[in-house]
Amino acid sequence: GATVLADGRVALILNPYALIEQAPSRAKEVTEEAKSEQRAPLVLVVDDSLTVRKVTSRLLLREGYRVTTAKDGIEALEALQDELPAVMLLDIEMPRMDGFEVARHVRAGSHSRDLPIVMITSRTSDKHRQHAFDLGVNEYLGKPYQEDALLAAIAGFVANRPTSR
Repeated sequence: GATVLADGRVALILNPYALIEQAPSRAKEVTEEAKSEQRAPLVLVVDDSLTVRKVTSRLLLREGYRVTTAKDGIEALEALQDELPAVMLLDIEMPRMDGFEVARHVRAGSHSRDLPIVMITSRTSDKHRQHAFDLGVNEYLGKPYQEDALLAAIAGFVANRPTSR
């Protein structure tokens, strides 16, 4: 509630007993939200296009995934040092380090060699597709991607990942 003081100012009236009663239940809600967020699989979106990163991130967040982004291959490799995602979505053409080089580094790393990589690119020729698969890319989608196909691929990789990461 609120009241008007003698000088005209409005002052809030708090019931400390009601606050104390609500505190444990709210703390429990916050803890449960944090736990469920930690359990959500992490997806790393690597693309130099801000629009692609934002659109893809929003889609994945709506589907219950945690998302981190990188604007090029160097940032992607740095992000892998912080936390290994469940899946990496990777573009080919990027500044500083392209997607093919990132895939090579990921497959060469002892902690990341089994990381599922979904390459999403405008380069849809058989030559590029084959080169990506030769490097160890797990899935290859053209831009613009079909949301259902992308979500199905991610869900498949998440369902088949080892439980101890």
